[in-house]
Amino acid sequence: MSKPARFLTFKCAKCAKPVKVTLQQVSACSHIQPYQGICQCGEIKRHATGNPDAVKSFVESNELHWHHHH
Repeated sequence: MSKPARFLTFKCAKCAKPVKVTLQQVSACSHIQPYQGICQCGEIKRHATGNPDAVKSFVESNELHWHHHH
């Protein structure tokens, strides 16, 4: 299995500028690869790949230090 990218770039939903998100550190769990970044306009962008339930939990979370729990 290949490693996930360390950085991804998306268009900000608020101002449409590019926002770079960084792979977040989580446990050694392969269920989710969460990404987070902050746009120049201050909007937080979250993205994740992996288990659909874990991805939904992360993307909808407002927690700064989100953790995946089994």
